[in-house]
Amino acid sequence: MRTDTEHTIYLKDYAPTPYRIVSVDLDFKIAPDTTRVRAQLTIEPREGTEPGAPLALDGEELKLEEIAIDGAPLVLSAYAADATGLTVIAPPARRFVLETLVSITPETNTKLMGLYRSSDVWCTQCEPEGFRRITYYLDRPDVLATFKVRMTADETLAPVLLANGNLVARGSLDNGQHFAVWEDPFPKPAYLFALVAGDLGSITDTYTTGSGRKVDLAIYCAHGKEEQCAWAMDSLKRSMAWDEKRFGREYDLDVFNIVAVSDFNFGAMENKGLNIFNDRLVFAKPETATDADYENIERVIAHEYFHNWTGNRITCRDWFQLCLKEGLTVYRDQEFTSDERSRSVKRISDVLTLRSAQFPEDAGPLAHPPRPDQYREINNFYTPTVYEKGAEVVRMLATLLGEAGFRKGMDLYFERHDGEATTIEAFLKVFEDANEVDLGQFKTWYLEAGTPKVTVSDTYDAESQTYRLSINQETAPTPGQPEKADRVIPVAFGLIGPNGSPMGWKGVSGGEVREDMIVLRDKSAEMTFTGVASKPVPSLLRGFSAPVNLATNLTQNDRLFLAQHDSDPFNRWQALQDVGLALIVDAVAGNEADEAAILALSAAMSDTLANNSLDDAFKALALNLPDEQLVGRTIGKDVDPAAIHTARKALLKAVFGPLVDRMYTAYATLASEAPYAPTTEQTGRRALRNRLMALMVTASPNGPALAADQYRHATNMTDRFAALVAAGVAWTADAAALLADFRLRFAGDPLVFDKWLAVNARAEDEGVLSRIEIILDDPAFPKNNPNRLRSLVGSFAMGNPVQFTRADGAGFRFVTQFVADVDTRNPQVAARVLTGFRIWPMLEATRREAAREALVTLKENENLSRNTSDILARMLGE
Repeated sequence: MRTDTEHTIYLKDYAPTPYRIVSVDLDFKIAPDTTRVRAQLTIEPREGTEPGAPLALDGEELKLEEIAIDGAPLVLSAYAADATGLTVIAPPARRFVLETLVSITPETNTKLMGLYRSSDVWCTQCEPEGFRRITYYLDRPDVLATFKVRMTADETLAPVLLANGNLVARGSLDNGQHFAVWEDPFPKPAYLFALVAGDLGSITDTYTTGSGRKVDLAIYCAHGKEEQCAWAMDSLKRSMAWDEKRFGREYDLDVFNIVAVSDFNFGAMENKGLNIFNDRLVFAKPETATDADYENIERVIAHEYFHNWTGNRITCRDWFQLCLKEGLTVYRDQEFTSDERSRSVKRISDVLTLRSAQFPEDAGPLAHPPRPDQYREINNFYTPTVYEKGAEVVRMLATLLGEAGFRKGMDLYFERHDGEATTIEAFLKVFEDANEVDLGQFKTWYLEAGTPKVTVSDTYDAESQTYRLSINQETAPTPGQPEKADRVIPVAFGLIGPNGSPMGWKGVSGGEVREDMIVLRDKSAEMTFTGVASKPVPSLLRGFSAPVNLATNLTQNDRLFLAQHDSDPFNRWQALQDVGLALIVDAVAGNEADEAAILALSAAMSDTLANNSLDDAFKALALNLPDEQLVGRTIGKDVDPAAIHTARKALLKAVFGPLVDRMYTAYATLASEAPYAPTTEQTGRRALRNRLMALMVTASPNGPALAADQYRHATNMTDRFAALVAAGVAWTADAAALLADFRLRFAGDPLVFDKWLAVNARAEDEGVLSRIEIILDDPAFPKNNPNRLRSLVGSFAMGNPVQFTRADGAGFRFVTQFVADVDTRNPQVAARVLTGFRIWPMLEATRREAAREALVTLKENENLSRNTSDILARMLGE
């Protein structure tokens, strides 16, 4: 295996480039076989650079045809070009213009980095290091320059020519050619460069900013898909208005364009003024898109737009600072969705994502801090830790400072660092200065990996009416970080009295206690509350105020009490989850079932369903048990996913079986004849109805027939797909027929095909692996499309723990063989799928050995990409 350890990049080695690029003029001659790129880079040495020091530019898969400085061609001895770049041996010790002409072949670019052709559309993806595949450049985020781009292409093949910034010229040329010139007045790093050329349809609109500027908006897409872009446009306009209101950020160019493409390694890219999107995050209509699709489109449109300020106007000094833009912008898009929809439901959903994606990363061989201090391949650090945990760290900052204090810090951040490539330290400094606080200890959240465990116990003395809370924090060692510092942990809390009402206190001593929050700064603390009339039940970590694992001495009855009375929606939901989790863990351990506890949980679920004060979307989340992967992480070692699956399914039947009649009545009541709309009220109603249907598939003998009937009579994709998932994952008697009908009914729609692939991959029966192999072996299967590959094999590795971790090792071997094959064409997809192995160290011995053998066999491949080699080496602890 090629590990490329010599390629390891360290934060401690950061230094500015000897030269800076002031401005960039690019001229693209786009053609089907070969595209030629002429680049004129205005370059100057930085202060302190030794005169004549070599200029080393990055470059990959480029054919150099011409090179000149200030118009004078360079002789061969004046430069050196190889597979990794171009070095000008002794450039002028002053400002100069370096001109190069290179040729590239976008048609053969299956890596989908740099300039490539997707469904006859030329487009780019340059983050993080793709611009070097377009022309020679200082391809790093701290090199900011203005860009002017001219494109020439056949007007029939590419009537649409787009780039960053504002359109400044366009026109026709001889021989059926035409051109367009775009200019971006805002200095930017090369990773934000974008170009699109092709025959595209579009929808257009306008937005008027708060200061009265009119911005032209457009979404470009394949012809015939225009009607499916309306929701994305609506989401964009709402995002622009929200950012003005919430953060005072107004858009700064004359145009904002979005392009939807079918082949894209990421979800979307925030290129300045020209966002390029995976089409699955743009297209939506009720017949083919689910409520979840609509919400994801809304969220990602907002996320990429918000990057205009947190990522574009202020960018990262180096890739170690990636969470500076991504974590902050995820927090912003979470807040946007919370304001647009249900804040409590959004919070629960975000925590579910964090626990299912980031907590396993923190607990496994791929653990790394939100700001790592080294990497071999930066593409592998676009992770849940950088995004989701990064957002949680920003949320804690907002929690500690309060809304006004956080806004003061953000305002100063925009004022102080606009137009800069900056760091986490600079980000924290603005909040220190704006609020006169010390965030030195808080910075630990950015520097250390691992999920802290917070343990809380309580005692009550009735005679003295004193109540004590003892709290402790501990973070387990992670790769490369055996010792952990104490962190600042905000624990939002409340005390609930025996009648279900909030309880107050007369005084408190010990620790740092605010009105509704304990701030833990040390290893442990003890708080004594006086004047507490009766023993309360503590509601701890309200709103999930810190990304930690919480352990308490609460009893099952205490938790059921919180589920009924807690005023905090998150903790109300969490209490039911905790009860269910404890019961499943006990069952897996072989303990005798606690029938009283099961009946109590069933009654609590019944009360939740009947409670008219709770909104439907909240009920849909509450009426469920913790997923199997969370149970596995709770057990922690020697995990048997099959045993967990059996125990969870048995508890679902025991808890919800007695409620079948009530669930069916509610299910029938929730049916609606109203035309489909992705409103909060309608999506909540559908979510609850579909949750009840899915529960009945497991808990009732009539459930499978109910799912099949819903599938056949559904009037929108949300209801149809929910029924298909319920039947397909459980592999009911109707599953194969429903999947066949779904495939025929939506033949020709690639995004719906992805849904079909994902359901096939998540089926829990023993035949799933052979069916996946048959699909992959079909000559018509698009083996180079990232969406198709992720939907099928990614869903299997990440979303089917029972079959992926089969004791015979077949699931492991299948995935590593897939990775080895796809790595030759698209290393990013291969490396992402391989991360499904992050759970292998916690599996029981037979499965653990089977996983290790599959990984070791993959390691024997001498030609693995750096992307996949890096993940594999870390997975094996190397």
